Formats: sequence, C-alpha cells, structure tokens
Amino acid sequence: MPAARPLTPAPGSTGHVLIADDHPMVRRGLRELLTQEFPHLQASEACDSRATVACLLQQEWDLLLLDINMPGRSGLEVLEEARRLRPGLPVLVLSTYAEEEFAVRAFKLGAAGYLNKQCISDELVVAIRKVLAGGKYVTASLAEQLAALLGGNGRPARHDTLSTRELQVLRLIALDRSLKEIAAELSLTEKTVGTYRARLAQKTGLSSKIEITRYALAHQLVD
Repeated sequence: MPAARPLTPAPGSTGHVLIADDHPMVRRGLRELLTQEFPHLQASEACDSRATVACLLQQEWDLLLLDINMPGRSGLEVLEEARRLRPGLPVLVLSTYAEEEFAVRAFKLGAAGYLNKQCISDELVVAIRKVLAGGKYVTASLAEQLAALLGGNGRPARHDTLSTRELQVLRLIALDRSLKEIAAELSLTEKTVGTYRARLAQKTGLSSKIEITRYALAHQLVD
C-alpha cells in the first residue's frame, strides 16, 4: 500500500477537492469557504455515498470532505472504501455528531481529521491546511479522550465493539426503520440485516427496538 504523502498542490497548480454531503446548503458553504481561503483548489460535489465512490473512481483527489451521515452507505463505509481506492487521499470527516461517539472510529478507519459541523470556519480552515500538508487534525478535547483511552483510563462504549455495518443497522433501527426498509436502503437482504441485528444484540446486550433507540439517543448516535 502506498504511503501517505503531503498533497498540497505545487505553486501555480490546481488541486481537486471533493465535497461529499447530502445537504446542498452545506456543500455551498464549504465551496464558498474553499474558494475564499484556498483559491488554488477546485471543488466538486457529491450528494450521496454512491456518487462519492463514483467520483473517487473517476479521478485522483487532493482532499475529501466527507459527511458521516448520508443516504445509503454511511460516511464511515465510504471512508473505508476511500482508503481502499485512494490510500494516499486525506479525508476530513465532518459531522453533526459529538466527537466522542464517532471520531475515534473514524481515525481507526483512516481519517486524517474529524470536525463537528458546528465548528467555526477558522477552525475548519486550520484543519484543511493541516491535512493537506499530510498531517492529522485532532481537536484539544478529542486529544484528551484519545490519551485517556490509550492510557487505559477510558471505558469504551458498547457500540465501539460494533463493525461499521452493525453500527449503521443499529442507527437505522433507532430511526424506526423496519428490517425491510433497512434492507432496501443498504442494498441487503432482510436475512442479512437480521444477522447484523443479532450480532449487535449479542455484542451490546441491546435486544429490543426500545433499548436500541434509548441507547442511540443517549449516546447521540442519531439526531
């Protein structure tokens, strides 16, 4: 696997950034920020996971700004696919969800940074510069959490034991989707979804829809 390299475009050249988010206003805001702060970067947009993967297959990119919550496959699954298709591509994950619930998982999957969408634009600019230069962007609060986990002082949550797909099924159940609806959204069979549900119940001890929903709300896994 090729090693990651700094991807800041050379002076006078044009870099390419892919903005993957299902909200048009968010994409517009990010594009305007990039135009203002990084005039050498050319931004393109993808509105869902399928379009994002298609763009990754079509050409090389210098940066992927990736929403964690998109229709179809989750941003975390797209992140896994991006790391497979473009190993040297820095991915900055943007989310409305709290850092403590998804950031560690995102970094384990190869993200170069994780930011809440509520962050101020200055922080986003700093994060983009950092990852374009080949570094990792970690907020101060997240750095403390990572240090606690590495030092054995942090207690992982039950959903941390789940695979990316199991976590997605848990979130969709909490959003009151039926097995049939989940199967259609994820392009799986109902039997396969049932298997994922059984696995997440075994790992977390959450067996009923009510338990799953309460847990997901308490840990800010769903809006």
